[in-house]
Amino acid sequence: MSIAASAETASARAETAFQPGIDFAAYVRSGAGDENALNLIVEGLKCGGCVRSIERALANQPDVTAARVNLTTGRLALSWKGARARATTLAEVVENLGFRVMPYEPSRLTSQDALEQRELLRCLAVAGFAAANVMLLSVAVWAGHVEGMGPATRGLMHWFSALIALPAIAYAGRPFFRSAWSALKARRTNMDVPISLGVLLASGMSLVETMTGGAHAYFDSAITLLFFLLVGRYLDGRARGKARAAAERLLTLDAQSVTVLRADGSRAVLPPEQVNVGMIALVAPGERVSVDGTVISGDSQVDTALITGESLPRPVAAEDRVFAGTMNLVGALRIRVEAVGEATLLAEIVRLMGLAEQRRARYVSLADRLSRVYAPVVHLLALGAFLAWWLVVGIAWQPALLIAVAVLIITCPCALGLAVPAVQVIASGRLMRRGVLLKSATALERLAKIDTVVFDKTGTLTLGRPELRATEVPPGALAVAAGLAASSRHPLSQALLRAAPGATPLEGVAEVPGKGLALSTEGGEMRLGSRSWCGIAESESEAEAELWLTRPNAQPVRFAFDDPPRGDARQVIETLRGSGLRLELISGDRAASVAALADAVGISEWRAAASPAEKVARLETLAAEGWRVLMVGDGLNDAPALAAASVSLSPSTAVDIVQTAADAVFQGDELRPVVEILSVAKRSEVLVRQNFALALGYNAIAIPLALLGMVTPLLAAVAMSSSSLAVIGNSLRLSRGGRGGRA
Repeated sequence: MSIAASAETASARAETAFQPGIDFAAYVRSGAGDENALNLIVEGLKCGGCVRSIERALANQPDVTAARVNLTTGRLALSWKGARARATTLAEVVENLGFRVMPYEPSRLTSQDALEQRELLRCLAVAGFAAANVMLLSVAVWAGHVEGMGPATRGLMHWFSALIALPAIAYAGRPFFRSAWSALKARRTNMDVPISLGVLLASGMSLVETMTGGAHAYFDSAITLLFFLLVGRYLDGRARGKARAAAERLLTLDAQSVTVLRADGSRAVLPPEQVNVGMIALVAPGERVSVDGTVISGDSQVDTALITGESLPRPVAAEDRVFAGTMNLVGALRIRVEAVGEATLLAEIVRLMGLAEQRRARYVSLADRLSRVYAPVVHLLALGAFLAWWLVVGIAWQPALLIAVAVLIITCPCALGLAVPAVQVIASGRLMRRGVLLKSATALERLAKIDTVVFDKTGTLTLGRPELRATEVPPGALAVAAGLAASSRHPLSQALLRAAPGATPLEGVAEVPGKGLALSTEGGEMRLGSRSWCGIAESESEAEAELWLTRPNAQPVRFAFDDPPRGDARQVIETLRGSGLRLELISGDRAASVAALADAVGISEWRAAASPAEKVARLETLAAEGWRVLMVGDGLNDAPALAAASVSLSPSTAVDIVQTAADAVFQGDELRPVVEILSVAKRSEVLVRQNFALALGYNAIAIPLALLGMVTPLLAAVAMSSSSLAVIGNSLRLSRGGRGGRA
């Protein structure tokens, strides 16, 4: 089946449906080697079975390395090795399953949601109008059973009902029928197949009864059933939209145009793809910054809540960095462009959030396994109920068929399929608003179970932006130290560079993790690093952060730095301890420095002078003792320790986000996000369990009642929609709540 052949004929749908002219290769992101990635919107997702069908079909394609569909957001994250041009072929694989696909773009996403909601409202209005009129006719028929209405009059009432209900069902049922037909053409099923089957069976049986003069016409039940199904579908779509709003909000922040200053002094408005690194971008007050760059002139305040989670604006002036997606509030700025489009921090945040969708959490896998048996079990239950009531119990085939219809409707697995994704999307959105970016789908599950938090010191409990203390050093020593430090991204090295911005970087410098920098010269080796590595005797009297410079035929030079703890570090430590968590500080710094910081923030158990290997060994010891450890480290030389912990969290500057090995990254100058992520993780765990209980409890109660004939198709539709809305509503509780909170 070609892609063009499956395009929707309706003009409204054609605006967003898969179009043969779309160049999907243009939306591909190329990574290391020949790795490619593509994000798509998938229309027509209804349940976990849809997700499983897409992922299985793509996994069977050669060189596809990952294919993950998020049921709540409708987003397909796809990666493969090979040519970029395969993007269209892989999109066609999804299309051949009966789904519609399009590039994951903000404008298309907004247009698609608006069209779907408008169509559902039109169908809802038609179904509601028809249901009200058919119900009036049915009241007359019901009254006639008591008053002795004749067969001819009853048949006339049934024909009037048919003339109203059948066209309305044909129109209002399109969202369900279209989805079911697409699935059946692709030789699969989804939740709309039994729904459509139930509505058509009730309508067809009623039409046969009307044509043969029978008494069992249920047009009122069929159209009212459809009305309540549409109510549930519309409310479900609104709730899902609210659940994914935080993540989609990021995508709408991309600039539509950028004002740049040309070399001749003229201004030009360019689309983002035509803006190059090195250009000068102009940002007026009240305008959103559209590039990553450095301010070269102007003073203003910038709303950085998107990046750091901080509600207060940050003052910016010349030499300060600004990022795409932030809002310029006060004065005009001139910015030297350093990154645009997919290279910006905003794009990286979107990618990090996408990473959390590409791995299967334990509960997602459980829901998928349960949903896998849905279709065959449901149809067998419905068939068994019909045969049992008709052949065994001995009732007429018409009421027996209505019982089967009720079974088809009430056993929808939508609530089960939404149990986990709804919580994950809302949790990710809430954390993103607080400046926390999840990189792993399983991070929340692991965070909910931790009982020990191990902190690194520099860049974690402290801001990691130490400044060189003003002390006298031998002439030329600072320039040499800064030349060595240019090869490192350690906070103390960066502080040296800030103190000597004109220093020339030295070539051939090697960095030894946890120790320092070394450079071999003709006269011998130069070292810049820790006291012990440079061969300096320990001193208990000097607690501040320091670097030592040793050179051949020269006295060692000490550089002292001031790096105070984060402003809220002590409060956060007290909150975590009050939550019953065990706390520990482990650092590569000297004992005096670590002890001083531990005392300042209130951590009684600490270890100093620990190498990366010793940090890993300590974490492995804690794990062997049965502790579940959260490691909070700066992501620079702590990568082995971050990987060794049960789960890891890293404070990070913008340039460090892509390098950290942590499961989650937080922005800003406060330590409060540690409390926030633990609180959200534990609440998420509770909500997921509650959602499973709601979904499984609903089925445990509703299915037996339907099989016993105690539920009409109408009540089944109400119950099915209510179960999905209950799960989404329960998940949305996570979006409420203040900043911080108890872990």
